[in-house]
Amino acid sequence: MAVLLVLALPMVLASGSLATELLIFALASMACNLLLGYTGLMSFGQGIFYGLGSYASGLLVLHLKAPLLLTLAGAMAIGAFAAAGVGWFAIRQRGIYFVMLTLAFSQMFYFLAYSLPDITGGDNGLLDIVRPNPTMMGATVFDIARPWHYYGFVAAIFVVVFVLMQRLSESRFGRTLLAIRDNEARAAAVGYDVRAFKLAAFVVSGAVTGLAGGLHALLSGIAPLSSIEYHVSETILLMTIIGGSGKLFASVIGAAVYVLAADWLSSIWPRWMLLLGLLLIAVALYMPQGIWGVLDRLARALRRGGEGPGARIDTHKEQA
Repeated sequence: MAVLLVLALPMVLASGSLATELLIFALASMACNLLLGYTGLMSFGQGIFYGLGSYASGLLVLHLKAPLLLTLAGAMAIGAFAAAGVGWFAIRQRGIYFVMLTLAFSQMFYFLAYSLPDITGGDNGLLDIVRPNPTMMGATVFDIARPWHYYGFVAAIFVVVFVLMQRLSESRFGRTLLAIRDNEARAAAVGYDVRAFKLAAFVVSGAVTGLAGGLHALLSGIAPLSSIEYHVSETILLMTIIGGSGKLFASVIGAAVYVLAADWLSSIWPRWMLLLGLLLIAVALYMPQGIWGVLDRLARALRRGGEGPGARIDTHKEQA
């Protein structure tokens, strides 16, 4: 499905930058889903890792002239490192106290970025970030200066990350996270180190979110202070909830709906956030499992309808 998505977007969207932004936020939403949908942790700290990834990319390009892959690796590393630190403290609490801790860390990192203008650019952020081309032995492998060329590069990364996270979610590690989400006390009773698994999920989520932040900084050419605001965490959480937690591709759907709806509504009315709020209210009231849940119920209904009465009669005969 990930491959079909990246192939379909150039056919339905006129803007390469919009298509690229969609995939970047899909990465961030998948990372959030690993915490919310698989581990049961509602984190308001995703904006920390996203913003630090943006800053890391900007600093590496502006001051060290780092190559593209090293720049993105740095964004992932700083995201994972920050997630390890935040997660080490946050996972010691549950419920509302966990949420409050992640929100407090989000505010702390925001004011830290604001207070260090020599490093982060302060209120102005980091400007004039040049997008380096991927090179091999000093030769340019692929020119990503144009929007659709950069989309192709981001699409390749998106597919790789999606496949890796899908395998991770289906592995023993992923099934253990689901067990912790469903019954943490029972998972601990059978011998699983619950805190270690939660921390590992935090680190993976932070690395992928940092990657998304780094890719976005290279897309826009800036690493603004707003990239580390708690509003970014809210946006990523909303994408995850709209799509539906517990399924990775649902996060992609949620990101696509949010990004495309925001782009469309902003062209209709300057106060488009009000319209988006009404959409979110509708999702909360009538789609508690997100858009993925609605699509799943429709698919099941179609399968039952496709069986026909004859299939149901044969089933009853077999049972008799």
